Amino acid sequence: MSKRETTRAEQVRARRALRSAKEMQQAAQRAVKPQTRPVVARNSPPVASAPLKAVNLKKMRRFNTSLADLPSITLHKPKLRLPQFTKPKLSWRTTSTFLALVFGVLLYLAWTLPYFHIPQATVLGNNRLTRDEINAALGVQGQSIFLVQPAELEMRLRLNYPELSSAKVEVYLPNYVYVTVTERQPVILLQQGEGFTWVDASGVAFRPRGAADALVPVLILSTPPAGIADLSNPLSPPPYMQKELVDAILALAPSVPAGATLTYDAADGLGWTDPRGWKAAFGSGALEMPLKARIYQALVDSLLSRNKIPEYINVAFPDAPYYRMIQTASPETATSETTDESEQ
Repeated sequence: MSKRETTRAEQVRARRALRSAKEMQQAAQRAVKPQTRPVVARNSPPVASAPLKAVNLKKMRRFNTSLADLPSITLHKPKLRLPQFTKPKLSWRTTSTFLALVFGVLLYLAWTLPYFHIPQATVLGNNRLTRDEINAALGVQGQSIFLVQPAELEMRLRLNYPELSSAKVEVYLPNYVYVTVTERQPVILLQQGEGFTWVDASGVAFRPRGAADALVPVLILSTPPAGIADLSNPLSPPPYMQKELVDAILALAPSVPAGATLTYDAADGLGWTDPRGWKAAFGSGALEMPLKARIYQALVDSLLSRNKIPEYINVAFPDAPYYRMIQTASPETATSETTDESEQ
């Protein structure tokens, strides 16, 4: 029996099947022994290599490799799950109640804890006033620091002690109170009746405390004109006398003779009774007081050189000073002299 001749189409299919089988075999061999690439360190220093030779691309062979039969590798991204906390659902009433309780506890602690109570105020700048007197006027010892009002304490100090020209109160947590005061400096010692008082350079009178040096004693026979209050400082007391009168007293004080006391009355102003037997009047103006003192001394020297004892000398007006002589008991021998001339 003769074999059937294969057709051309069958021969082509046979060659294709044979070629496919051979390619599958080669792919399986390459999958068993995969080619590994060399590992190169990223951080290693570069190595000098020989220069590459020129490659003839035309002589290089080209291979096509099928990777269909290689096992697939799938990398899964790790999933990290953080614990979730559920937010509490609070109503506005619950929140307000909680805040009220917290603030209530804080207020209670601030009111009751001794840590916030003031032991006593620290006083700075005082000289004649003692620390105990200032603390007694403040009245903050044992109080809570949260109840202290600095402005109120400053006003209390200034009203209780006119001898203070300024007072500043500072409050610091937990329980510190600092008081800085400035005391007035007396320059005049006023005597009116049986009472004494001190007066500073601005004319403010205040109670004497302790001892003060270099005060000018002045006997008040009538109330002097009051000074003008300082509107910029409402806590300052109104001056007992005008500042011009204070300046006049200080200017005339060096000319007061030994054994005499400077006096003030509304009619003659400042003056004194000289131990040699006459009264001197100088007025109350401060600008011309040194000139008045020189004119007065010239009149006294002139009269004493002529053996004349005056009864009264008035130099309140430097342009028209005058004096009055002592009148004798006998009308026939009584003399009275007046002059409007300044005898230098």
